[in-house]
Amino acid sequence: MKFHDTELKIMDVLWKEGDVPARQIAEVVGAQTGWNINTTYTMIKRMIAKGAIERREPHFICHALISREKAQATETDDIIDRLFDGSADKLFASLLGRKRLNQKQIERLRAMIEEDE
Repeated sequence: MKFHDTELKIMDVLWKEGDVPARQIAEVVGAQTGWNINTTYTMIKRMIAKGAIERREPHFICHALISREKAQATETDDIIDRLFDGSADKLFASLLGRKRLNQKQIERLRAMIEEDE
C-alpha cells in the first residue's frame, strides 16, 4: 500500500502513539499542518476505506493496519524500481555518494550485508 504525504502524517501519529482517538490525531496533525478537524476526519475515513486504518468503538479509536516497516519496505521497493532500474546496489551507491559514513555506520552496514548473505 502506497501512502501520500498527507496520509503519512496520520499514519505517523498511529505508529508513534499506537491506537488513539481520531480527535487526538486531528489535534496532532492540525498543529503540524493547520488542517481543521473535518479535514483530518475526512482523511481518516478515506484511509479506513483504503484499508490502512481500522475504526474501533467506542470513541472512534483508530488502529493502523499497516506497520511502519511494511510501509517503508513498499516505498523502498517503489524507489528502487522507479529510480534505480530495480537495482538495490545502485540505490546503495547513490546513498553512499551523498554522505560520508562514520566507522560505526560502516560496521552496521557490513553486519547487515553479512547477515543477508
